[in-house]
Amino acid sequence: MIRSVVLGITERSITKKLVTDTPIGRSVARRFVTGESLDSAVAATESLNASGMAVSLDHLGEHVTNLEEARKAKQSYIACLKAIQRSGLDANISIKLTQLGLGLDDDVAASHVDEIASAASKVETTVTIDMEESAYTEATISIYEEAQRVHGNLGIAIQAYLRRSAADLDRIVPLGGHIRLCKGAYVEPEDIAYQSREDVDASFDRLAGILMTCPDTTPAIATHDDARIAPILEMASVREGPWEFQMLYGVRRDRQRELAALGHDVRVYVPYGDAWYPYLTRRLAERPANVAFFARALVGG
Repeated sequence: MIRSVVLGITERSITKKLVTDTPIGRSVARRFVTGESLDSAVAATESLNASGMAVSLDHLGEHVTNLEEARKAKQSYIACLKAIQRSGLDANISIKLTQLGLGLDDDVAASHVDEIASAASKVETTVTIDMEESAYTEATISIYEEAQRVHGNLGIAIQAYLRRSAADLDRIVPLGGHIRLCKGAYVEPEDIAYQSREDVDASFDRLAGILMTCPDTTPAIATHDDARIAPILEMASVREGPWEFQMLYGVRRDRQRELAALGHDVRVYVPYGDAWYPYLTRRLAERPANVAFFARALVGG
């Protein structure tokens, strides 16, 4: 699959150096990442809000190596929530649990989620728990279940390429909240994840169909694929409850504005921070068009 090839190339030290240590590489990365500061993310959010779109802010980072880094990450998310309130933004936040200590001390990670959810409640917004590699799926869902039962203002991402995702929906749909359905961006073995694009697309469509018929949860359909968007628009015509499209900052911006102009709720995932390279490589691996854009820009095309 193209995902494995692209990730293999971007993991090479020479590729990373070309992107992170050169002005042109960092400049092109700004297509997908607003910048390294919270202020840059706030400015991007204000612009998107003015265009009629909501935002999910993500302070980039994952797989911290000690609990002090996890504590600082928690504080960065709380600072982001305060900025949302201070600037009157139409935004929520997305968090990664390995950035908050998952894998080092899962109890600490859960306590950080609890604090963040409490802070979000005061701001009257929500928290989406991102899904990471399959090794963390079960722990992530367990932490989500506990936090959502207590706070009721969380959501979680589900990856269509994982074979377990239909069963996971059975667990989490009764909890309400919002569920972000995405295809999945990590390299996983065949026994865990569908490998072909056709199988992933078919799984995405099945799961989207389930979500769009669930009245007590808010589907967040995360795709840029028109073939996936079309059936959602058909299902939306008979859906009574809320739902939204979610798309990535810098990807198919015209389509984002078009869907918003048609009256659909669109939320743009806006990442910021200095730990942007792993995020960028996954965006390149997801869509061949992203690779082509990045390569042309690097060579001045």
